[in-house]
Amino acid sequence: MTELTPYARFGGEVFFTALVHDFYQQVTADAQLRAMYPDDDLGPAEERLRLFLQQYWGGPTTYSDERGHPRLRMRHAPYRIDPRARDRWLACMRVAVNNQAMEPGDEAELWTYLENAAMAMVNVIPEPGAHP
Repeated sequence: MTELTPYARFGGEVFFTALVHDFYQQVTADAQLRAMYPDDDLGPAEERLRLFLQQYWGGPTTYSDERGHPRLRMRHAPYRIDPRARDRWLACMRVAVNNQAMEPGDEAELWTYLENAAMAMVNVIPEPGAHP
């Protein structure tokens, strides 16, 4: 018996489309995160994240076919991502994940990845005692 990929277990394209759409609905309401996106990039950013997550979790390789290797840290380097921005990103993603009503084990697997990925994108560490 072949084990299902997380992509299939989570719900495939329908799941990732809903997850990422819900996430970007939260981003548009978050002043700090919204400021990172030019007006004309919200839709394309949503598509890029959806394609990346689908590929990462075992779905179609459209992301790499169209954009090459993900190189996440390099692609995020132009943006100031401090612990506060990371926490805002995770808060928005938490709402989106909660909206999906996943199986608990699948949700834990996805959330662990999202937390680790968010931590890896931090590229600005405030000085001790500095205020955000």
